[in-house]
Amino acid sequence: MTPAARLSAAIEVLDEIASRRRPASDALKDWGLARRFAGSGDRAAVAGLVYDALRRRKSAAFLLGEDTSRAVLLGALRLARGLDAAEIGRLCSGERFAPQPLTDDERRRLASGALDGAPPDVLGDVPDWLGPSLERAFGSEVGAETAALAERAPLDLRVNTLNASRELVAAEIAHLQPVPTRHAPAGLRILHGPGERAPSIQSDPAFLKGQIEIQDEGSQLAALLAGAASGQQVVDLCAGGGGKTLALAAAMGGAGQIYATDSDPRRLAPIHARLERAGLRNVQVRTPRGGQDAVTDLDGRADLVLVDAPCTGTGTWRRNPDAKWRVRPGSLATRIREQATVLDRAAALVRPGGRIAYVTCSVLPEENDGAVDALLGRGAGLTPLDPRAVVAGSGLAGLAEAVRFTERGLQMSPLRTGTDGFYVALLVRGE
Repeated sequence: MTPAARLSAAIEVLDEIASRRRPASDALKDWGLARRFAGSGDRAAVAGLVYDALRRRKSAAFLLGEDTSRAVLLGALRLARGLDAAEIGRLCSGERFAPQPLTDDERRRLASGALDGAPPDVLGDVPDWLGPSLERAFGSEVGAETAALAERAPLDLRVNTLNASRELVAAEIAHLQPVPTRHAPAGLRILHGPGERAPSIQSDPAFLKGQIEIQDEGSQLAALLAGAASGQQVVDLCAGGGGKTLALAAAMGGAGQIYATDSDPRRLAPIHARLERAGLRNVQVRTPRGGQDAVTDLDGRADLVLVDAPCTGTGTWRRNPDAKWRVRPGSLATRIREQATVLDRAAALVRPGGRIAYVTCSVLPEENDGAVDALLGRGAGLTPLDPRAVVAGSGLAGLAEAVRFTERGLQMSPLRTGTDGFYVALLVRGE
């Protein structure tokens, strides 16, 4: 496919997403299946265009003066890709498979349009109804924070320190030009620019040997801040695909026991292959059957319960930009109820003197400090740990200066820590 044909394809996919309110990944998959002529490079290029357009949907529409798929894509080429009006005009030639030529108004807006005077939700490319929550979260930095959430995310890897070192893996994948992550001691980061295809790590020998896993640096830090130690009994209550389970196991040096479970057994499906590839033997996967709780025998026995809670995922908008346009007030209310349920379950599992690590990939106070405050208000017999003391005791150099401390926990963000937006709070049960 030519670059111009890829633009036309991206507009087509954006139309499908808008008209049917489908997740971008589903629309892109169906587009590729229906067009077998499109190679892997074409599919990746079209996906990149679609995701860039979704990241900048509001600001691009503001720039072009309308919210059509074509306008959003053209605006994103200018705002996210840095193309000027002449370059965009050459791509929109109207020739075979190319988008129709630019109108005079489109050319003028692309050449001299600006975001001056745009409202905050446009500048930050966020749903307007979330504005008050985001302002509470970020204060005077809300504009810069939301703009950072609209950037493209890097590819982060976590080295499995049970069978490799960061230096060894960095040498093995030197062709990908990895750099050490800023704060996570076992992390490597691979940068890729606009329009560049992220490498297929899953086929790399280091991945196949279980030496690396794909995991955002913020997720790695959240697992480390949980404070899992060798020999402990740990419950990962919302284990999903197992990313944090594997990170906890590495932090424990492979000693002790981790019980990985999830209320939805379908989410646990990937964990088995990941555990085998990593060579882990101290993880029990507890799959619930018939809706029954799979860890009732552990009540009051866990040294640590990790709650990687269901949430709106606002902290992952860089990776899932279509999710920000699908989130609704009703879904936020649902997530808050789910968080209360899982925190109450965690409180029953933790032993006297044990702790709960509450983690979300959200930047909304309602899901973070709000959820912790609600738990404390229900008389769970837990005490929040001072987040500054938690970071100080973690040995993670420089993290205290980067994170934003809240009353109950700490918030990571693309602007402050260069990670996805993760929240972490720790609570301890009295002896």
